[in-house]
Amino acid sequence: MGRRKSGDVVNGWVCLDKPFELGSTDAVSRVRRLFNAQKAGHAGTLDPLASGILPIALGEATKTVPYLMEAQKVYRFTINWGVSTDSVDREGQIIARSDVRPSPEAVRAALPSFVGEIDQTPPRFSAIKVDGQRAYDLARDGAEFELASRRVTIHEAAVTATPDADHVELTIRTGKGVYVRSLARDLAIMLGAEGHVSALRREAVGPFSTQNAVTLDILADLVHRNAALEGLLPVATALDDIPELAVTDGEAFSLRQGRPIVLLPRQVETLKGRLVDGSRTVSVFQGQTLVALGQLRAGRLEPDRIFNL
Repeated sequence: MGRRKSGDVVNGWVCLDKPFELGSTDAVSRVRRLFNAQKAGHAGTLDPLASGILPIALGEATKTVPYLMEAQKVYRFTINWGVSTDSVDREGQIIARSDVRPSPEAVRAALPSFVGEIDQTPPRFSAIKVDGQRAYDLARDGAEFELASRRVTIHEAAVTATPDADHVELTIRTGKGVYVRSLARDLAIMLGAEGHVSALRREAVGPFSTQNAVTLDILADLVHRNAALEGLLPVATALDDIPELAVTDGEAFSLRQGRPIVLLPRQVETLKGRLVDGSRTVSVFQGQTLVALGQLRAGRLEPDRIFNL
């Protein structure tokens, strides 16, 4: 007989507004303990020096994490002109200084060069592995190494505040894999300045945003009032851009058994019209209950993830 998992069965998403200086792993641990949940994970690391949206999956929601990793993200951050650091944030060692203070107009004029598909080299202080070791460990040890550039997408970039000559605030909407610190570094180079990221906040990850976020204090209060489930969003929240298919009780039973179901021609055509970027993934519902994620192939829906909800 299998070993019984510790904790309670809790299924859903927590859209956490992560505080500054708390690591993503620690944030997941705190949320898991608050709910006494058996299983938890997060969708996209947020550095301790950043605050903002960290989607945390509990229970069956962990099965949808891969779909959220592809979601667009929104970041708001401040560049502090005049000083560059080795980590391109305010915790790093100063490596250069300059009296150059780019004007807001100059920043706005430079931003279009960073919008669209661009090649971006990650910062040396990053979690990318080099010969089995984290780049930030190698950088701290003073090792010489090069990181390869990668193709990333920045959909939008705008100046959103100019508090003084030493600072400019930007807001960007990105695809996956974009490093804000790399953007700040490259923008400073283009403008002939020195600069680093002095504040960073993630405001959205796909459907998770500051509009549906909760703090750890709010969650703790809900738990104290025996109302923890009020802090949960449905498992299907992460699947908001995946076409939905309603099925009968019999079809739901077949899918839960791992068997494909045959679709009507009109169902196939409707789903094909909603699929984007060559995807075949469809979310299946029995009433309001998420049953499965499946692949549309040759007029059939073949289940590849089953949900026990």
